[in-house]
Amino acid sequence: MSTHELYTTTTGGLNWQVPSASSARFSWEYDEGRDRLLALYQKGKDKQWDGNKRIDWDLEVDPLDPLGTPDESMSLYGTPHWAKMTEKDRGELRKHYTSWQFSQFLHGEQGAMVCAARIVESVPDLDAKFYSATQTMDEARHAEIYGRFLHEKIGMLYPVNDNLKALLGDTLRDSRWDMPYLGMQVLIEGLALAAFGMIRDTTEKPLPKQILAYVMQDEARHVAFGRMALRDYYRQLTDAELREREEFVIEGCYLMRDRLRGVEVLENFGIPLAQAEEYSEQSEYLALFRQLLFSRIVPCVKDIGLWGKRLQQAYVDMGVFEMGNANLDQLMAQDEEIAEKLDAERFAAEEHARVAEVSDAIASGEAV
Repeated sequence: MSTHELYTTTTGGLNWQVPSASSARFSWEYDEGRDRLLALYQKGKDKQWDGNKRIDWDLEVDPLDPLGTPDESMSLYGTPHWAKMTEKDRGELRKHYTSWQFSQFLHGEQGAMVCAARIVESVPDLDAKFYSATQTMDEARHAEIYGRFLHEKIGMLYPVNDNLKALLGDTLRDSRWDMPYLGMQVLIEGLALAAFGMIRDTTEKPLPKQILAYVMQDEARHVAFGRMALRDYYRQLTDAELREREEFVIEGCYLMRDRLRGVEVLENFGIPLAQAEEYSEQSEYLALFRQLLFSRIVPCVKDIGLWGKRLQQAYVDMGVFEMGNANLDQLMAQDEEIAEKLDAERFAAEEHARVAEVSDAIASGEAV
């Protein structure tokens, strides 16, 4: 079935063109490179995987409860609209929320793929081009996986959110080679990592848990790559140039915060936009969710050297300033460990089942 038929609303066309003024840069230096980036490039090659094989697509998913979402997590909870809904209606609401979340993940991953390819084209250093090439493949795999989950298990997609689209457009239209790093690797990827992690750590549904854990294992490398490259480059910039990047981060963070309301879902349930926005703003769960989503972005921005007074004040206003003290390396290590542990548990269970099957077959033969 065509994806066009699965969208909840018209998308205004299935293609989007973003004009670009960036330059393609070649490097004729093939001998030297930064050891840290080359080690990350090697890890990127070693950690390639096939989503068709690593993920157990035979696992069943209930479209009316794909993530085991608690009622409190939905912005309609506790409102007059919620009281009037039947259990079937609430199941449909869960389906729509999951579709909306994973659709934004899907669109963001395609954006990450395009940005990674842009980095290959425009970054001046060959070691960074090497790593970005592995990331482009990673992002293609992620888009493939999220698309398959939505097509086969949910049967519904939402168009790209306007604020996410705006940030992608701003990132790709900028001619400076570091902006795809800043817009994608730091802002969009950082936010996605936090969103993935919150769902990964709360869902008990095995298929979405697998998908999120394995995608996060890749994303941990991508954020590390952005940190390394930008930290080195931003040490060379003037105060004025740093302020320009900080203004981009401030605007991007406000866009990302506003992206997380999910009002499109409520509008599809007949709730006027103004009331949908009010419900989303009043939801205590969503307020906490939006705040925690900056847990990866704020320490990364601080780490790469963008920490001027105006940027700090913006984070104070958002209530996320204290997140600048988080240990990013520890968070990334945990992402790696969770994916490896999930693999070990799955394969141990499969081996146990295989041994049991062989034992049963031997016992049946002896009984004959």
